[in-house]
Parts: sequence; structure tokens; C-alpha cells
Amino acid sequence: MKIAILDDYQDAVRRLPCFSLLEGLDVKVFNHSAKGAGQLAIRLAPYDVLVLIRERTRIDRTLLARLPKLKMICQTGRLGAHVDEVAARERGIELIEGPGDPVATAELTWALILAGSRKLLPYAGLLKQGLWQASSIAAGRNTLGRVVQGRRLGLWGYGRIGQRVARYAQAFGMQVSVWGGEVSRAQALADGFAAAPSRAEFFETADVLSLHLRLSDSTRHLIGADDLARMKADALLVNTSRAELCAPGVLESALRAGRPGAAAIDVFETEPLPRTSPLLSLENLIATPHLGYVEQDSYQMYFRPLFEAIAARAGKAAT
Repeated sequence: MKIAILDDYQDAVRRLPCFSLLEGLDVKVFNHSAKGAGQLAIRLAPYDVLVLIRERTRIDRTLLARLPKLKMICQTGRLGAHVDEVAARERGIELIEGPGDPVATAELTWALILAGSRKLLPYAGLLKQGLWQASSIAAGRNTLGRVVQGRRLGLWGYGRIGQRVARYAQAFGMQVSVWGGEVSRAQALADGFAAAPSRAEFFETADVLSLHLRLSDSTRHLIGADDLARMKADALLVNTSRAELCAPGVLESALRAGRPGAAAIDVFETEPLPRTSPLLSLENLIATPHLGYVEQDSYQMYFRPLFEAIAARAGKAAT
């Protein structure tokens, strides 16, 4: 049985304690994504088992038709739209999901909120260039950071991650306002937080606005230019969820126009993000390389049950 672990950019999986579960098996770890569907099909054709790291590779019906040996797809976290589950099951391919956990992404969200509010990255970067207490080399943008206490945090989405971020905000003395479906708003009220009365008011009043929605047909490109134009000129937008929640190009345009005043994002429509991306030229943007779940404890939690399932299948095949 041949096993492929895809898109392990940091070559971290083989250093996990649970990797020992695959000892003696034929395992190949790929550290770079294939370029194009044709190259991907050629790369994966010899393998019986694919181990996917979240949504880094799309497995659609066309690709599956070119992988006749494939018997199992293992997904770190929950399966999403990047895997054609119907096509996989039609071909008799077993689908294995791993557990999810909100902690790492919630903590990163809070780190970005604090870093964006206090302008930590520009201060630190300019200090290395010899500039003391400078947040920008442009006089008009060399402004102070600010505390989060007493300010309003808007959360669009109130699932496990959003609820945890709300509790962090409460500990820091922020006002929390939730927007989303009726269930989310009702749960926020039950937990002692506010529910925004309207979408417009939600965007207009947030000092920090953080997105925590799953990507689906109903949420794709949900946020448009009009929404962002309503935000305060000194507001911070944080997105550790999915880049596609925003319509194409609207975030870049909004940041150039100055509403919101800044953003901190961990997700992009194209990943890995090209060095030529215009987003990277924006001084009022903090960009991190999709680190929400990229953390030691999370990796161990994600991969262990998958490797246990693979080892069990390999044992049955051997007997």
C-alpha cells in the first residue's frame, strides 16, 4: 500500500510523534504543491491512500477518474468542498475525517487583533531598520496604536471559534457584537453578548471586525465593497476563516481607500500566496501564511487518528 501525504510545506509531519504509526509502510511526503491538474494526476496516480492537509489540494471528479488505484482519502479536520465526496464514494473510495479544534485558530485571531491594534509588526520591522518608535516612514501614517479595552469587537459567525474569541474579548474588556444567522445571534444573547440589529450597523460600529464563517455557496463572496465602505477609518478587519468570504478584489480596494483603516488576514484565494500579490504591498495590512491550524498540538491531534486508520487498513491488507 502506497501512501502520499500532500502539501506538507514545512516538512513537519514526519517529525510528529504519531508518524511512527506508519513505520514500515511505503510513505511519500510531498512538500510542494503540483502545478496544474495534469501534473497532480501524474504525481498521485501510483498511490492507494492520500492524506490531505486541510484544503491545500482540490480533489475533484476529474482528478479522481485519473487515480484508479486510490482506495482511501484521509482529511485532517473535516471534509469540505475541496473534495468531491459523491464522486469518491461512487468509486468506492473510503473517506476518513480527523477531529477539529478551535483553539489554535482562535488564539491566532486574538494575536492578530492585538498586533493590528498596537501596530506591532510595523514597529518591530522599522526598529530593525534603525527607526525608534516609528510605525511608518510616512509622516502622515506614523500614528499610534491603541488598546482594545472599551472598544467594540464585531464577530460575524458564532461557532466554536467565534465563541472562544468572544470570551477572549470579554477578558480584555471589549464590547462584543455578533452578526450572523438567527441561531448565532440567539446564542450570543444567551451568552451575555450583544447581537447586532442589522448588517449595516454591524459594519458601521465595529472597531475590530473578525470573520468566522464556513465557506459555502451561500457565504462565498458574501462581503462586498459596500460593507467594507461602511467601516470606520480606524477600524481593523481580521480574517482567519476564508478569503473567499470577500468578493474578489474588494479588500485591497477598501484598504487603499482607507475603510477599514487596516486588516490582518491569514487566508488567501491563492495559496501559497505569490510574492507578486498586490496585497503584500499594502502598508496597512498584516498578512500571515495561513497559520490558523498550523501548530504542533493541532498537527498531532489532526494526524494521529488518520495514521491509526491507515495502519489498521494496512494490517488488514497484510492478513
